[in-house]
Formats: sequence, structure tokens, C-alpha cells
Amino acid sequence: MTKGGGRLNNVRKYRKQQKLSQLELAKEIGVARQTINLIENDKYNPTLGLCLNLAHALHTDLNSLFWEES
Repeated sequence: MTKGGGRLNNVRKYRKQQKLSQLELAKEIGVARQTINLIENDKYNPTLGLCLNLAHALHTDLNSLFWEES
């Protein structure tokens, strides 16, 4: 997370709200569980397509999932 606006990662938060495990989410969007883990821990920069798939699977939008307002 960042302070003062900018990049943010809420994947874990939204996944837990949907009561999904990393494996369940990964299967739903067609990636490995490790990919979800890396994204949640800010160790992997997902493609735009993967971000869109995550947002759709987690019933949210890209701004809520990855961006914080100033």
C-alpha cells in the first residue's frame, strides 16, 4: 500500500470478502495459485488482462483493486 495516493493492492482483501482461497481464485481465472500469492505480496506485476480477470472474479473494478485516490 502507499500513502498519499497511487498504487495499491487490495487483491487479498477482496478475495477474502468473497470467501475464496488463493487456489479457488486461481482456478476461476486460469492461473497458478502461486501467481495469486505473488500478486497479493506485490512480487508480481500482472498484465492488464489478468487485472481485468481478477476484478471480474472479485466483483469489483480496477480502481478499487489496484489504485488509491490522492
